[in-house]
Order: sequence, then C-alpha cells, then structure tokens
Amino acid sequence: MNLYDLLISPFAEFDFMRYALASVFCLALSAAPVGVFLVMRRMSLVGDALSHAVLPGAAIGYMFAGLSLTAMSVGGFAAGLLMALLAGLASRFTSLKEDANFAAFYLSSLAIGVVLVSKNGSSVDLLHLLFGSVLSVDIPALQLIAASASVTVTALAIIYRPLVLESIDPLFLKAVGGKGGFWHVVFLILVVMNLVAGFQALGTLMSVGLMMLPSITARLWAKSMGALMALSVFIALVCGFAGLLFSYHVEIPSGPAIILCCGVLYAVSLVFGGEGGILGKWFKRRKHKALRRAVVQAENQKGRLKSCLGFQTTFLSGLPLGFSNPIYCYSNRNASIGVIPAKVKIHF
Repeated sequence: MNLYDLLISPFAEFDFMRYALASVFCLALSAAPVGVFLVMRRMSLVGDALSHAVLPGAAIGYMFAGLSLTAMSVGGFAAGLLMALLAGLASRFTSLKEDANFAAFYLSSLAIGVVLVSKNGSSVDLLHLLFGSVLSVDIPALQLIAASASVTVTALAIIYRPLVLESIDPLFLKAVGGKGGFWHVVFLILVVMNLVAGFQALGTLMSVGLMMLPSITARLWAKSMGALMALSVFIALVCGFAGLLFSYHVEIPSGPAIILCCGVLYAVSLVFGGEGGILGKWFKRRKHKALRRAVVQAENQKGRLKSCLGFQTTFLSGLPLGFSNPIYCYSNRNASIGVIPAKVKIHF
C-alpha cells in the first residue's frame, strides 16, 4: 500500500468519505473556537452537560418524525436552551452554583432521553443518537453543519471583544456597563447550536469531544487567544482527518476514532506541551532556579565589593548577571590626605 492509497484514495473513491471530511472541517472551524472560550471561562464540563441535554429533545423529535433531521435538530436545540435557562434560573434563585445545577439537569436529561428512545425505538436507534456516524452524513446534514458553522464564525467575529472581556474580567465588563449577562446567553446559544450540529455526525456523547479536546490541547502549547483559536482549529482538522482514515482502514466507528485521535494528541501534549506540559514546566523551573542563583551570586558579589575598605562601588548598579571578568576599581581610602588612588584588581 503506497501513500496515495493510504491518505488520498478513500476520499477520492467514496462520496461518504468526502461528506464526512467536509462535515469535520466545518465542525472544526466552529466548534473548536467555541471550546477555547469554554476553557477560558472554566466551563469545560458545561459543554458536556449541554451535549447530554440535547438528547431528550432529539428523542422527542424522533418520536414524532422518526430519524428526521429537522425534527431532531429543532428538538435538540430547544432542549439544550431550556436546560441552560433552567440551570441559570436555579443558580440565581438558590444557593447552588451554576455548575452544580448543570450537572443535575444534564443527568436528568440524559436519563429522560434514554428512556424515551428505548420506549419508542430500538437499540440501534439509541446507539445512533448517542454515538452518531460521521460516515452517514448526507447532503442535508452537511448543509445544516455548514450553516451552523457559518453562523458561529460570524457571531464570534462580531462579539469577540465583549466575549473576551466577559471571559477574562466579567467584573470590569459589568462596571463599564457591558451587559455581561447578555453575552453569556448569546455564547450559550452558540454552544448549543454547535452541539446540535455535531450530534448529527458524532452523536450526543461524542459531539462535545471535537469541541473540548482540541481546545484543551491547544492550551498546553499557546497563551494568546488568537494563537489558541488557530491552534485548536488546526488540531481539530488534523485529528478529524486522521480519525477518518483510521476508522476506514481499521474498520471501527468513525466518531470514537476521531475523538481517540484527539485524546492521543492531548496525552502527548500533556507531557511535551511548552506552555503547561510536564516537561515544559520542569524546564521552566530549572531556568527559574538558575536565574535565582545568578541573582543571589550577583548580590553576593556586590556585597563583597561594598565591604571592601573605602572602595567606590556605585558602578555595580549596572552589573550584568553572570559577570565573570575581573573588576577594576580604585581605592580612595586615603584620598583625603592626597595619596594617589591605587588600582585594585578583584577576581570572582
């Protein structure tokens, strides 16, 4: 098997592979940047909760219209927004935090969805809703995913600045009258929209994986928001492409294969990541310790010179760290009686 048969032939020969690749491309462009904001807002598990909340709405749509794309999408979108609204109201009027309410509602929603599908369908239908199949994406599903990606990218471009402020410093945004609650609701709508689009291809349990894992992995390599978003999209694209090829050649489900590739890349980044990985933090600690030793050594050198009898050491304020050359200074201890200053050589 040559390189063409390994990488290009599956997409050149089969339409369903091309549709799957296009759907993964659209999901990577929209879901990965949304995942970056979830990570920055410390709401990573909220995305998982909302993905489970989509299931009962999709199940109700399935009960009335079967495996209808429109019915399940509308039902899932309504269920996700309803759960986000209820969790917000519960956190406002009770002493529980929003994450605790999300956990309670998403577990209840998952149970309701499984009961509805099991009561009115078969185990095959339940597996399709839970895990999806990116290889079964057709033209209508691809159009829905592309429309969701277009709306998400456009909305993020419009609300980028207030959303960044609301994610990093919500108190400042509130102080300047920035309507942080409004941007929070808009952001949750974008999250639910991408989860509804993703569950058509990856299922309700796997759709959040392409949103969160590339974003978490990118956080181990980059710091700025622009770099995080670009790197998360790139990671999602690479993992989607690799997962599709892996599922095709090994004959395993495509959705779990894509998420598994994301998980492998996350595990590698966890060790070698330059901005928070295990080895990266170890090298930074070594560098910090070396710098601290150099500072202590420079302070000791400065103290020894100051302790010399009558030496003028004011020039040491500009002494560079790691200075290893001999220092020449002049003694003016006896300058008051007219003695010529003696040149003294001091080694360290």
